[in-house]
Amino acid sequence: MNWLNQIADEAIRQHPEGEIIVSSGVSPSGKYHLGTLREILTAEVVMLELKRRGRQARHLHIVDDLDVFRKVPAGLPEEYQQHLGKPLCDVPSPTGQGSYADYYLNDMVEAAQKLHLEMEVVRSHKNYRNGYYVPAIEKTMANLPAVRNAIQTASNRQLDEDWVPIQILVDGRWKNRKFIGIDTDGKMVRYADTEGNETQADYSKGEVKLDWRLDWPARWWLMNVGVEPFGRDHATKGGSYDTGEALVRDVFGATAPIPVPYNFINRTGETKKMSKSSGNTITASELLDMLPSEIVRYFIFRSAPDKLLFFDEGETLMRLFDDFAALLAEPAKTESDQQLIDLCMYGVEKPTVSNIPFTHLVASYQASLKDTQRTIDVIRRTEHAATAERDAEIIGTELRFIDNWLQNRAPEDVKFALTDSVQASDFTDQEQAFMRALGEKVAAAPADADGAWFHNAIYEFKESMGLAPKDMFQTLYRALINKTSGPRAGWFLSILPRDWLTARLKLEK
Repeated sequence: MNWLNQIADEAIRQHPEGEIIVSSGVSPSGKYHLGTLREILTAEVVMLELKRRGRQARHLHIVDDLDVFRKVPAGLPEEYQQHLGKPLCDVPSPTGQGSYADYYLNDMVEAAQKLHLEMEVVRSHKNYRNGYYVPAIEKTMANLPAVRNAIQTASNRQLDEDWVPIQILVDGRWKNRKFIGIDTDGKMVRYADTEGNETQADYSKGEVKLDWRLDWPARWWLMNVGVEPFGRDHATKGGSYDTGEALVRDVFGATAPIPVPYNFINRTGETKKMSKSSGNTITASELLDMLPSEIVRYFIFRSAPDKLLFFDEGETLMRLFDDFAALLAEPAKTESDQQLIDLCMYGVEKPTVSNIPFTHLVASYQASLKDTQRTIDVIRRTEHAATAERDAEIIGTELRFIDNWLQNRAPEDVKFALTDSVQASDFTDQEQAFMRALGEKVAAAPADADGAWFHNAIYEFKESMGLAPKDMFQTLYRALINKTSGPRAGWFLSILPRDWLTARLKLEK
């Protein structure tokens, strides 16, 4: 957790007294997904670490719902083209209830509750429309030469002569218009319409919005932000953080927050980040149906923000369960280990991750016909008997996540179900002879026969039946689950009901 400690140390050094504000910000232009969560959770964990050290801290999550609706994302009807150019908060929701911004934000708010987040949601449209941004707009327009100079110097690019750092709401859509002047008494911006006629907009009621390069530093100043994570694309030399730092200093007379650039989260095997508009995402709510909050936190917190992360619903997800379980069970935890656990478990009343290997749980659950109590009974007959006895409630909770995963996202190669029946004609004479012989041996097996016993029992027929080990295993999988591969065969056979297994091997069931 060195990365987190360094940020917290610097935040306390820069703010030795008072409250420290940590900010995150997302545009609700599409699904809140795992990549989005990296920003939110990074801000949250900085805030939690500051609190852990006895400091007052808050996490403000800014919802940029005045952003322009620029593109119709995958999954929405093309009729949404008619709303392009409007603020997101004024575009109708696909459900017909609330706004487009509400539609996506509500999903995130629900996910935040499941993640036990303390973040405070701040809606940009409310702040602009209730006059909160009035001081920032007036300071910006009163210092236009400084604004232009800061941007041009930091970004090393020339701005157009007519460029101004505001947008005007015209007929419900954001437009760039020629600026004429500002009336601070009447809170009006005067501008020229497309015909050249002078008209005005009330900037105390949200009819004027700061350009995004100004909105960010204005927010830092107005909210006294001390720390903020943001995507690495904003951290390039001359990029938006550099211009924001110059603007907050030269225009607003404040200090930029400690920057925490974070790298993207890609799907395993892909080179591009998850994107709201492309639809190649796992939404926050979908993720939390498969993973308990502590696992999601662990995935994000264990790596420094600048590390590129990869995620998939197969190997990565399965490994996360086992890695976190191993961390919890580690007898010689370091101070950093305990810090990571404390931050992952924050707000979690009862653990939801057992120390049973994930693949073992998945196979046991499916072999038990997805019955929780039968699954626990099966595990009690394995080397994990003591854990099953002690952690039955935890296992039951973990199985609920596994069930959702199996239904919605698990790879096909890990899913199976016991077949209702088999036909002898589906197997060669040699395969039938092997299964019947194994069935006779299983019928006489000791009651406490374990996976090793069954494994050895299968191999005893390698020579006598003339089948290669690979062919014997494939025969068994076909007979049991109608696949050519599956869980470790010896262990798998050991957990199946003995009478059922004997009948199946003798091709009677």
